Amino acid sequence: MDRLGAMATLVRVVDTGSFSAAARQLNIGQPAISKTIAQLEDRLGVRLLTRTTRGLTPTEAGLRFYERARRSIEEADEAELAARGEGAGLAGTLRISAATTFARLHVVRLLPAFLADNPGLVVELVLDDRVIDLVEEGIDVSLRMGDLPDSSATARRLGSSPRSVLATRRYLDRHGEPAKPSELAGHDVLIYTQGRFGTWRFRREATEVSVAVTGRLRTTSAEGIRAAVLADMGLTIASHWMLAPELASGEVKAVLEDWTLDPIDLWAVYPAGRLVSAKARAFTDLVAASLRAAG
Repeated sequence: MDRLGAMATLVRVVDTGSFSAAARQLNIGQPAISKTIAQLEDRLGVRLLTRTTRGLTPTEAGLRFYERARRSIEEADEAELAARGEGAGLAGTLRISAATTFARLHVVRLLPAFLADNPGLVVELVLDDRVIDLVEEGIDVSLRMGDLPDSSATARRLGSSPRSVLATRRYLDRHGEPAKPSELAGHDVLIYTQGRFGTWRFRREATEVSVAVTGRLRTTSAEGIRAAVLADMGLTIASHWMLAPELASGEVKAVLEDWTLDPIDLWAVYPAGRLVSAKARAFTDLVAASLRAAG
């Protein structure tokens, strides 16, 4: 029996909570997973997993084995990388999750050079504006914007972007430019429902103003908001990351610039309780450096 392979299988089953989910992530049949776990239990002479109403959970012995197996696998990966030397590059699969629009504008363009420098590496990019379960989806690192709801997560702040009220110059030419936050009530407002919405809070020196906004277009997709802005349908609050090319070209303009909104942070979030792999560190270093260079 391949001991390291069996350990990796057990770790994946515990992380995902089921044989079927582990099989999907490992791209093998579920019977093969069941057989590997049975062989491992026979070899050790203890039961490692038990079925509950919530799925598969490790026994006390299984949990002890899982913790040590996970560390052994991570250390083996690091040892292999160190043995190859830096010139050999990274290897294996790096599974990344990110919001669709941010990834399209700021991540995908980094991948050609990253993959060219690491010919043994495969990147799987999972694009979704929603917060997904990193363990269940087998994610190595997730790029998330805004507040982090899970304080137990291992996270690293990669950068920050201003947020502004943004619209195309064509829209502003037709509808006028708001001079103060209260004038937003007379405009077509595009609302992104995945983030905070309904009330926009502005500050200028010691003054804070809250504006309740309503709009005829609401969407769960940042890509939908971006497309609607560029179709001259209205104005929105967004990070400068979302419309960076158009802000640079002048097609999109920030208004109410004497008022400030809270900036938004980008975080690299890693599965809780795991060592951060060299692959994930290298990728997040690249993203952070790119954001710094862009200003």
